[in-house]
Amino acid sequence: MAGACVDRAGQRVLHDVDLRIDSGELVALLGANGSGKSTLLRAVVGVLPLAAGSARLFGAPVQRGTSHDRLGYVPQETSETGSIPATARETVASGLLGARSWWPSARDPRVMSSLEAVGMADLAGRPITRMSGGQRRRVMIARALVRDPRLLVLDEPFSGVDVPTQDLIAELFRELSAAGTTILVVLHETGPLAGDIRRAVVLDHGHVVHDGAERDRPRLDPGHDHPEDAAPLDECLGQEIHPL
Repeated sequence: MAGACVDRAGQRVLHDVDLRIDSGELVALLGANGSGKSTLLRAVVGVLPLAAGSARLFGAPVQRGTSHDRLGYVPQETSETGSIPATARETVASGLLGARSWWPSARDPRVMSSLEAVGMADLAGRPITRMSGGQRRRVMIARALVRDPRLLVLDEPFSGVDVPTQDLIAELFRELSAAGTTILVVLHETGPLAGDIRRAVVLDHGHVVHDGAERDRPRLDPGHDHPEDAAPLDECLGQEIHPL
């Protein structure tokens, strides 16, 4: 991103952000509630348009509504789309839509492998409408992983998740990072990734106030400035979820 700005309801909420993330980096995006972290992530993946500046993914300009086969995205909050009680298996499988045609014999093992990675394989047949918030978070992470993405963008992946599962997901992120996956993750606290984050980008009132070593980042007041909107479930790569 170069000089990236975002306006919401006539008010500028992201100001002149310059951000470059190289392949294989694990970068934490930190800041107080309402500082613009989710807004920045949604602009990075093309969900929110820029009022000024530019953004590129994999060398190509980011455009709103564009699906990226090499991108896995997990928004901050999820809500069920429509009245269709999609199961965890169907939700994760929907992450493959638009990438290419998948025969069930090739699709289903990928789906189950992704659910297994987040400890949700046993609940593959359960509708997400009957899951806790933490369980839905894990399903959405599996959905992002099913494409084997080169870039993984996650907004508060540990929110509502119990400590043992946080450790499971953190270990998964370590393995992905070691294998060369680029990870940009919004965190309220570094938590189980505290020893793994080398670079932190800190936002305050929509401005980047630190981009460098995590140990040198400023500690900001965790107050509320301007609450950011929750993202719907089908915001993930702009794809709706339907039973298979």
